[in-house]
Amino acid sequence: MKIAFTFLGLALATGVCVTLGASRASAQLAPNQTNGFGNDRLVTFTYQQNFDCVDEPQLDLDFNGILAESDPNEMQTPICQAITEPSADPTGGSIKHTAHLYVLIPMFSVDNDHDPNDAMDCPNGGRPGELCGATLGAKLIQLFGAVPEAWKRTVNPAITTQCPDPNNPTPGTCTMHASSVDLSETLVALGKIPGPPTAPVFVPTPNHSHVVDDSRVNSLAIWWEVRPVLVMQQSDWPAADGSSGITSSRVMDAAEAAGRAIEVGSNFFLFFSSRASSAGGMMDMAAMHHAPMP
Repeated sequence: MKIAFTFLGLALATGVCVTLGASRASAQLAPNQTNGFGNDRLVTFTYQQNFDCVDEPQLDLDFNGILAESDPNEMQTPICQAITEPSADPTGGSIKHTAHLYVLIPMFSVDNDHDPNDAMDCPNGGRPGELCGATLGAKLIQLFGAVPEAWKRTVNPAITTQCPDPNNPTPGTCTMHASSVDLSETLVALGKIPGPPTAPVFVPTPNHSHVVDDSRVNSLAIWWEVRPVLVMQQSDWPAADGSSGITSSRVMDAAEAAGRAIEVGSNFFLFFSSRASSAGGMMDMAAMHHAPMP
């Protein structure tokens, strides 16, 4: 009997190891996936189309004085602009009913970085006039007093970000995202440059993490409006495992109410599904044990 229990214990232990090993393997992100947060836990996003930065009649995203419907040149390259919101999302539906993806942007500098060479280069050289590398770093230091972690070539190891994604860690990129954004309206709103803008201020897409509304952690593939959230203090930045910081819309709202984070809209949309991570460990195995056999 003792030998039988010993063999049973070994079999169970082997099963546990196999189960945990499979769980770890399934947690590996695919090339079209990133992590996010929601309801104080990790979630996984699976992107199924490229981004869309919506332009529509009556907008003038390049500030040349010609409205979009009469400006063919404005249609030739995407202008992903924070603060500016169209009336409709890429489906043509009212933006009032579009799901929100809160993009957390670390606007603090962990080490008060004053080296302009630490700022990221533009992926693939960037577009004409885009601020890149040391030029970007010098402008950020002028505007914000230091190079924020958002645009560092290498994020300080004291924090982590979910983009760039692990499968393509090139600064300024993330799977199925745009690789540059226009900060002109944001800088005017923050009082950093005079307004109204007279031209876009293109910079590489910042290092960032994601939060979805707590009610949408499990969602089929839909269009989401990117809503940038400028996180001003390191203490609010989410830990990689979701154990602290802004990991839910509830905590994010509290940080915004306290003035430690600033949320704006945008004309930038992403298309993906969202799935909450499992509880993991013994809870998963207990659920498997009580589940009916196929």
